[in-house]
Amino acid sequence: MPQHERAPSSWPWPYPRWQRWLIELVSLAVILGLLALAVTTVRDSLRAQQIASGFGFLQREAGFAIAETPIAYSPADSYARALAVGLVNTVRVSLPALFGATVLGVLLAVALRSAQPLARRGARVYVECFRNTPLLLQLFLWYALLTTLLPPPRQAWQPLAAVFVSNRGLYLPVPLEPGPWLWALAVAMASLIAALRLRGRLLHTRRRGRLLAPLALFALPVLATLWLGDASAGLSQPVLRGFNFVGGTVLTPEFAALGLGLTLYSASYIAEIVRGGIDAVPAGQREAALAVGLTPVQALRLVLLPQAVRVALPPYAGQALSLIKNSSLAVAIGYPDLLSIASTTINQTGQAIEGIAIVMAAYLSVNLAVAGLIALWGRGR
Repeated sequence: MPQHERAPSSWPWPYPRWQRWLIELVSLAVILGLLALAVTTVRDSLRAQQIASGFGFLQREAGFAIAETPIAYSPADSYARALAVGLVNTVRVSLPALFGATVLGVLLAVALRSAQPLARRGARVYVECFRNTPLLLQLFLWYALLTTLLPPPRQAWQPLAAVFVSNRGLYLPVPLEPGPWLWALAVAMASLIAALRLRGRLLHTRRRGRLLAPLALFALPVLATLWLGDASAGLSQPVLRGFNFVGGTVLTPEFAALGLGLTLYSASYIAEIVRGGIDAVPAGQREAALAVGLTPVQALRLVLLPQAVRVALPPYAGQALSLIKNSSLAVAIGYPDLLSIASTTINQTGQAIEGIAIVMAAYLSVNLAVAGLIALWGRGR
């Protein structure tokens, strides 16, 4: 290379090194100056309003009730306890909605690629309707339907023993002693792993009972654990007294409307994500799967979907995080999520900056945890 020619620099601007360092230092100084100005302005504003900054208010008595408390709480507890209830409520509605939206989205994606015109067009109508309608409007719709179409408590529907459905919610029995049920849950997880392994071994065989044997391996140990632990003896069952039910547990219309809205809305996006991942798999993969004797369903489940996961996983993770953030719309229908309880806390204490910081940190922590789990699952595949 001639001496008068210089190798192209990796830096996009044709400046000498000292000028690049100068530009970076000036940019950093401007950013720090803006931050200092913002902090000074906020501090002076708080002093003018005689509001003490800090998180000491979290130890003070909250003094307000919360409609749904999955963990023990009373108005005499602290603001920290109240915010913890809101965080649990947010997670309690977001994770089941994410699971339901994932399952429904995959089924819709399969229907979008179906050879049956009715299934394909029906799935397309669903996706376009739910994806192009505001989520807040859908929440209002589901909440109105649940509170107006369902009967009052005295005329509640009873689909099963000790199970009642009314416009106050779904009332279910709960165990007074959780010990047998916790053992049953542990046994169920172990039995599920064993059943999946057995099903994988029997999948390509022609033995009878290749579907019944894994199901029995999963169900029988769980039923035996519940029977040996006498789980039915310690149930708190809902009973109608006056104008409402007492005992048991209840899934309120607010919880149901929010969970249903998040599930149906997010499923429309997940369906398009999964469909795009399936379309990204080369057509020869399906033809090769059919050529070796797999049925179309087996080709989809064993060949197409595993390869589509790699393409669909990054946008799916983004949609999962959007679902969790969209749960903050719960305040519109009266569900006591984290944002709703934080708003009440801010109104009572005036600690707006601290309250918003707590909400941001909570959502950030939950989203990072979910994103990490999805990334870990993706690497495991």
